[in-house]
Amino acid sequence: MVSQPIFRLPSTTELPCSDDTPVENEEQNLLPNLLLLALISLWAERMDWYFGVDMAVYHTTGVSPKVPVVPDAFLSIGVERRRASLGGRGRLSYAVWEEEALPILAIEMVSQTPGKEYDDKLDIYQRLGVLYYVIYNPWHWERDRHQPFEVYKLENGEYRDRKTHV
Repeated sequence: MVSQPIFRLPSTTELPCSDDTPVENEEQNLLPNLLLLALISLWAERMDWYFGVDMAVYHTTGVSPKVPVVPDAFLSIGVERRRASLGGRGRLSYAVWEEEALPILAIEMVSQTPGKEYDDKLDIYQRLGVLYYVIYNPWHWERDRHQPFEVYKLENGEYRDRKTHV
């Protein structure tokens, strides 16, 4: 019997922390960080969640585990806020196979240059199994033929628009 080589997934220390794409507007930094501050205040006693801002999320549902998706923000529940295996340091990136937990929420903020939030990224998050996907598009929603604020929920493996409008 010939043994098959074992496929080893890279650790987060071996992977880039983002896609090095700069944000295009102030809101792309401000709003996710405001959400993070709100969670820190509301869930100060909880240590079982992580909120990432503009951080690479590595997964095995795409073309390669070395190709991440980089949401403007994401939330995972059931993970350490500060990973003990990192000596309490902050994460450089989020690898689903290390965390053993999928993000339950991904947030994308549409900028002047469309970033495929309504097709490629929606498909990635759907295949990954992210429960809620939020697209915030306050400035270009008419151009994109969408609403300024859309919430999608994963139901039976497909996203359904929750028809949330502002």
